[in-house]
Amino acid sequence: MKKFQILSEPLTVELINEIISSKATLELSEKAIENIERCRNYLDKKMEVQKEPIYGINTGFGSLCNHTISHEELAQLQRNLVVSHACGTGDEISLSIVRIMLLLKVQSLSYGHSGVQLVTVQRLIDMFNSNVLPVVYQQGSLGASGDLSPLAHLCLPLLGLGEVYYNNSRLNSAQVLDALSWKPIELKSKEGLALLNGTQFMSAYAVRSLIHCMRLSKQADFISAISLDAFDGRISPFHELIQSIRHHKGQIETAKNIRHLLEGSELINRPKEHVQDPYSFRCIPQVHGATKDTISYVKEVVTNEINAVTDNPTIFVDEDLIISAGNFHGQPLALAMDFLAIAMAELGNISERRVYQLISGKRGLPNFLVAEPGINSGFMIPQYTAASIVSQNKQLCTPASVDSIESSQSQEDHVSMGANAATKLYKVIKNTESVLAIELFNAAQALKFRHPQKSSPKIEALISEYRKVIPFIETDELMYPHIHETTDFLYYNRHLFDFNENT
Repeated sequence: MKKFQILSEPLTVELINEIISSKATLELSEKAIENIERCRNYLDKKMEVQKEPIYGINTGFGSLCNHTISHEELAQLQRNLVVSHACGTGDEISLSIVRIMLLLKVQSLSYGHSGVQLVTVQRLIDMFNSNVLPVVYQQGSLGASGDLSPLAHLCLPLLGLGEVYYNNSRLNSAQVLDALSWKPIELKSKEGLALLNGTQFMSAYAVRSLIHCMRLSKQADFISAISLDAFDGRISPFHELIQSIRHHKGQIETAKNIRHLLEGSELINRPKEHVQDPYSFRCIPQVHGATKDTISYVKEVVTNEINAVTDNPTIFVDEDLIISAGNFHGQPLALAMDFLAIAMAELGNISERRVYQLISGKRGLPNFLVAEPGINSGFMIPQYTAASIVSQNKQLCTPASVDSIESSQSQEDHVSMGANAATKLYKVIKNTESVLAIELFNAAQALKFRHPQKSSPKIEALISEYRKVIPFIETDELMYPHIHETTDFLYYNRHLFDFNENT
């Protein structure tokens, strides 16, 4: 089993995907251990002589920051914080996102600016490695002051509280701690705040979303190339000269991908009766490319965030400073995730339009892609489904980041709503995946009507694998299983969509 040492190298979206998918274990590097212990020792010594209030360490929280806490009550203060903030509601988040949250929380605490105990960080690692995964709920974070409620649920098991999934069962944390001979952690000053302040809920969703987005962006190119050939479309809008005079990297890459995928196609190279294609085909490079550029931008923002310290207050040992500030504010992530949701919704939007064109009885294709339309409705209603999903995506793309509701008696008077941006984004991505699955379902059906002429070897090879799962539709039958199976095909056969000029 692979091991990943915390702080041995910067985190990337790809690295996190590898850690999670390979079921790698975590361990602290020597540098991380040194950082954690040095900062904690500094804070312990500081508190022995400190008389002035330091926010969150010997004061209350939020608007209670002016309430000074005695030295004897510091540990109770931190425990109370975790317990009182666990107010999550809504659906449970997926365990894959919980694992990413644990990883990101460990990473953030290991820079030596948070003042946590080594034993606290090690327990988070033990939870990750032993697959003890806390029950965390979607709703409860304002995305400023950190993801307080979700992170409280993530950290309740440190205290022997809350619930976890372990050995495929949902159990009380106390039961699991007993089974593993783990004692509850006794939090010291600052620790509760360090655990709850941070953007790890938003960041975990952002990482997971980007993993899906990068896959779907590639698959959208592949599926659109199948649709283009099945629609008897033109290759000229994908000429490299057209892309070179507009300069956008994503557009250039998309057009190159389509040219590569259609290389050797009999259909794309045959004479065309029509002069132009509809925008949903002709503008694939511009639309898909803009989404690629958005993914690249968001990936840069998220990479910065997952390698950052985002709790508060922040301790600087060398400078002998403890600074209360706002690194927990989720605005960078909120704006980026709203942007990414819009970009991914557009992949679904243009995909549904291609579906509509394919079933419209144009260019020699039968109405609704069935040999005997009338008695058969064929592919009429999958387009309805796609249109419904696209409409919902438009509603979900109302930006969360433009909203703010003050809290904590106006101490926290501007919040990012980044957590809502995160969960909305994830829904948009899953919706877009469904629309792309419907397009593949339609495009494969349409391509059959072009036989005996064939598409490119790459496309024919993919369709051959697809037909092992999804049949050609001769007459009306249940369609929803085929749509669900096509969605699964996109996910579980993503390696079939890995293409480059050497494949």
